[in-house]
Amino acid sequence: MSQPNGPAGLAKTLREGGERPAAAPQDGPPRGLVVLLAVACGLTVANLYYAQPLLSELRRSFHVGTVTAGGLVTAGQLGYALGLLLVVPLGDVLEKRRLATLLLGLTVAALALAGLAPDFGVLLAASLVLGCTLTVAQILVPYAADLAPDASRGRVVGQVMSGLLTGILLSRTVGSLVAGATSWRVVYLGSAALMTALTLVLRSALPPRQPAAALPYGALLRSTVRLLRIHPALRRRALYQAAMFGAFSVFWTTISFVLTAAPFHYSQWQVGLFALAGAGGALVAPLAGRWADRGLVRPMTAAAFAAAAAAFGLAAAGRHSVLALGAAAVLLDMAVQTTLVLGQHVVYALDGAARARLNSAYMATFFVGGAVGSQAGSAAYHLGGWPLTTALGAALPVLALAFTFRADAGAPRGEHS
Repeated sequence: MSQPNGPAGLAKTLREGGERPAAAPQDGPPRGLVVLLAVACGLTVANLYYAQPLLSELRRSFHVGTVTAGGLVTAGQLGYALGLLLVVPLGDVLEKRRLATLLLGLTVAALALAGLAPDFGVLLAASLVLGCTLTVAQILVPYAADLAPDASRGRVVGQVMSGLLTGILLSRTVGSLVAGATSWRVVYLGSAALMTALTLVLRSALPPRQPAAALPYGALLRSTVRLLRIHPALRRRALYQAAMFGAFSVFWTTISFVLTAAPFHYSQWQVGLFALAGAGGALVAPLAGRWADRGLVRPMTAAAFAAAAAAFGLAAAGRHSVLALGAAAVLLDMAVQTTLVLGQHVVYALDGAARARLNSAYMATFFVGGAVGSQAGSAAYHLGGWPLTTALGAALPVLALAFTFRADAGAPRGEHS
């Protein structure tokens, strides 16, 4: 008997045998499960960012230019956006544990291909596929939101997001240190082994979750687009975060070029140590969840936009001071994480039965912003150095802040943008 083909066939295959979970407790998921989800999200999404501090080494290894090397980060982010659009909506109609296991298995294969890549083109293709499969993290975040009651959803999502964001930030340090001690190939191959172990742990520990909807694949994708059309708050939050993640990518895609050039001349492991500075920003994610639960979405969003713009001002003024650049990194990462968690709080409240699709539309939009920021940042650094790069980075949150004041004039408090 032939197997069903395409996403619709995949949906049917995974849906068969899905188990019905026990009802979630009213006081939220167990602490241990929240920690596991946070760790899983962090370890998974880290794979998308290992390449950022390695661009100088990859440029030398494959004999490519600055803009071409920056395309590796862009490919991963575009793949992630593609996965958010085409894969994450399946979280509303498929049993989540089975879907997560499948995606992690594909992640292992893509990491192995990246680690063994014979040329830059193969590495670029592996990064595109890897970005798509790493959207498993965006299956797990709505999973945590489903488990939490309304009164503590912001706190639970903030805790899981803190793990995800810590993974993003520490990935740069881990990638640099491992590559400095061995080679960039070991970064990818070692992560493939780690993802294999994580797949087995999640398969054993996660309780199955009943799908929230029953839609054919085509209707599922159309409904995701429809959610963007009918929810102004979703559109606004997605565009805000696209601007913020674009600024984030401008900074972290180019900072390795700054640190490996005069006056610093940092080695690979020193670039990795600098990346630890940004990890301090992950501490704000649980706080952002609590601010959301207290109804402070609007003022804290505006404050985060202003902080991001100020971070680039500090980075421009202190370009020859590693302390100033480190402070700018912390401030920028805190701002980006704050708007991300606040945005998810708004978005998840729009429709409890469509959280995976809401998350798909939200995250896909802002990862496109990140991909644009990565490529634009590389081009800006090539054309005008650090001054032009920081001007570009500051312009994005300034535009978002201006739009916030305009859009919020007539927006209800519960639909803050």
